[in-house]
Amino acid sequence: MFLLMGAGFTLPVSNEKTVITTTAAHAPVSLVEAKMGLYETMNLASLGLSQEAFQYALTGFNTLLNSGKKLKDNLLTIVDFSLPSSKKRLFVIDLQAGELLFHTYTSHGRNSGQVLPTQFSNQSNSNKSSLGFYITGDTYRGKHGESLRLLGEEEGINDNALQRGIVMHSASYVDESIIRSQGYIGRSQGCPALPTNIYKQVISTIKDGSCLFIYSPDKYYKTHSKMIRA
Repeated sequence: MFLLMGAGFTLPVSNEKTVITTTAAHAPVSLVEAKMGLYETMNLASLGLSQEAFQYALTGFNTLLNSGKKLKDNLLTIVDFSLPSSKKRLFVIDLQAGELLFHTYTSHGRNSGQVLPTQFSNQSNSNKSSLGFYITGDTYRGKHGESLRLLGEEEGINDNALQRGIVMHSASYVDESIIRSQGYIGRSQGCPALPTNIYKQVISTIKDGSCLFIYSPDKYYKTHSKMIRA
């Protein structure tokens, strides 16, 4: 066990967790029914996570499992873009243990909005964030150091993520000092960038086949996504 501290973070994280993978044959009948209670028991509302975001995340995760995708079935990462960038809006949840492993800041695309993202795109060079479900890929060393590839699972919504270079990486502009100076963190070209003092731990935990859901109460997404329908 180690204790992670700094920049407002105090997060117990175990180095000894056994990650269990599953396929459709082992997927729960209804992940939403089985795990929705965690929203209350983990007090996620008090941390700002939208109940709708959590419900959609479970629904889409269950859809991925039932489609035969090989995933780490204990890990679910949610980015809640109903929150402004001045709030911690990335949540990494261990569904089996009922533990919040990480809760931190993350950026949105510069053309998605200043403080609150309201515009999204699947197009290259849009400099906008893409909503929806992703499966985390492998890591590589790029201009931002260690970075995590993200594979968009929703056609027409985020399936160009790899082509666009949408990855999870660190950024100095994702920092509480920036919030204190201007009221919000810096913006990316569409990537969910993380604080420099925690990105390695987050990436190491969620890489290689876990589910990431980027949420917004966006009307287009709600009407076009096939993943959030039970």
